Amino acid sequence: MNEPQAPTGLGSLPLDDLTGQDLAAADEVRVAEPGGEGSSDGFAGITPPARRGGAARFITDVIVELGFLPQSRVDAAVEEGKATGRSPEDVLLQSGALSADQLARATAERFGIDHVDLTVYQPDVTAVNLLTPPAARRYNAVPIGFHSNGHLLVAMADPSNVLAIDDLKLMTGYEIRPACASTEDIAGLIAKMNRLDEAVAEATEVDEEEDDETLVADIRESATDAPTIKLVNSIIAQAVEDGASDVHFEPHGRDMRVRFRIDGVLHETTTIPRRMVPGVISRVKIMADLDIAERRVPQDGRVTLQVEGHHVDVRIVTFPSSGSEGIVMRLLDKEAVLLTLDALGIRDTARVRFQEGFQQAYGAVLVTGPTGSGKSTTLYAALNTVNTVEKNIITIEDPVEYQIPGINQMQVNLKAGLTFAAGLRSMLRADPDIIMVGEIRDGETARIAVEAALTGHLVLTTLHTNDAPSAITRLTEMGVAPFLTASAVDVVVAQRLARRLCNYCKRRTVLTMETLKAANFPDAAFDIEAYEPVGCARCSNTGYRGRVGIYEVMTLTDEIREMTIARESADVIRTKAVEEGMKLLRDDGLEKVKLGITSIAEVARVAA
Repeated sequence: MNEPQAPTGLGSLPLDDLTGQDLAAADEVRVAEPGGEGSSDGFAGITPPARRGGAARFITDVIVELGFLPQSRVDAAVEEGKATGRSPEDVLLQSGALSADQLARATAERFGIDHVDLTVYQPDVTAVNLLTPPAARRYNAVPIGFHSNGHLLVAMADPSNVLAIDDLKLMTGYEIRPACASTEDIAGLIAKMNRLDEAVAEATEVDEEEDDETLVADIRESATDAPTIKLVNSIIAQAVEDGASDVHFEPHGRDMRVRFRIDGVLHETTTIPRRMVPGVISRVKIMADLDIAERRVPQDGRVTLQVEGHHVDVRIVTFPSSGSEGIVMRLLDKEAVLLTLDALGIRDTARVRFQEGFQQAYGAVLVTGPTGSGKSTTLYAALNTVNTVEKNIITIEDPVEYQIPGINQMQVNLKAGLTFAAGLRSMLRADPDIIMVGEIRDGETARIAVEAALTGHLVLTTLHTNDAPSAITRLTEMGVAPFLTASAVDVVVAQRLARRLCNYCKRRTVLTMETLKAANFPDAAFDIEAYEPVGCARCSNTGYRGRVGIYEVMTLTDEIREMTIARESADVIRTKAVEEGMKLLRDDGLEKVKLGITSIAEVARVAA
């Protein structure tokens, strides 16, 4: 298909020669009434006009009506424009009296269409990739989303260019609904998406320091020719930029929904059209060196990428679904900045107990919690504290999430027979001072770790339990003798991750006793002052930005060791630990609510 000719000037028709009624008549399907099907009203960043259509108005009249400039300043611009052969709006823009966003708002009001603020509105990655960057620059327009009626929302600097709208309809295959945005915002979005795609497509290289088994995908091939490749690249790059830990490709009817897990919560990002779904699945499989013809059984693989200087290890899992396949990508930024104990959020007595545990010469420190609760990050922060040239620190992990200078890090390789147990046995012969075991998954690994703690090594490891006291009974269930557990384990840390309130938009509130009791705080005796989420552009209108840990730290005192040997239940041990000063998860969470760090809803969600 021949590329359409670029429009000239501000548009195919002068702004002051086309009314909102004319535009609606030229494309009746594309401009919906406020609140009607396909309306953008209510979306963050989209402002509907005060009226759709109406009597013809000059753009200068609208600028005055909206209160952007006084009539005298506009009249002066009109006179200057006549003298210099320029339009009044160009005069106002170049003089700095009118901003590009104000002109876009006035233009949207002039034609009775929506105005979109691309600094707030979250564009749909699938929509953006329907148009190539050269074509987007040619028309000064970029697709940004889909309406419920299936129309494509296109941000345009010149919504009067009906010829461009028709060309975009042919190029994308969708009915077009124009919205007005500033030229700078549109150029910035085009540059951003192009930059993100190129960051993955062109910067993927084989890292000479990687293990030979690491699969590194070269996704440069045909990147400029295949929309599917460009779409996958953009999704991965956007996920890295947004700080997502996981990317979910989920069959949704005949289409495919894409969701990012950010700060532990899934957010829908885009929907891949049905015609692109098979290509996306095949592309991801090729990246991970998986069998593209096999759809009946789950497969897993990995690929190493470099995205804007970040060395990212991507773990890919495919699974059969009804009529299609689903894909989950786990993103691990190996060069991420390690957190300190201060940044983790562990405070006061809990921090003192934890530090006393990992600063001993020998013994075991267990960190427990569900998957994704930040256990490994907590251990990394502890290792960073004790990492000195005088100590030999060896870790065995699956996978190695962060690379720490000065520490010998071993990765589990099941195909080669390197399991946690096998690696741990070999580590004990390598003269270690401190050992970190990524996870205790079986009885053999548990027994070796406990024995290592009893023979003069400091062992840091993780375990999957709901709270700290349950870790003691879990080791017994895994076949470790209670007297060995009592002798080896010094500290058990249980933790969760709660989302931090956005500092820019959080709002002060009062939590009543009824609210606290509903959030599983039955002992609440009075109202407390706290903060609640609101939502703004900086936090993507979620009200939260980043995460903080909620901790429960139990020290094994002589009384608790006796209970361990006597095989007392986790409830009995918990009661004794609380008597000795242990703060429960929900109580630590409530303290962070009072400090304005998180909300009561978050604490109830993660520590119920």
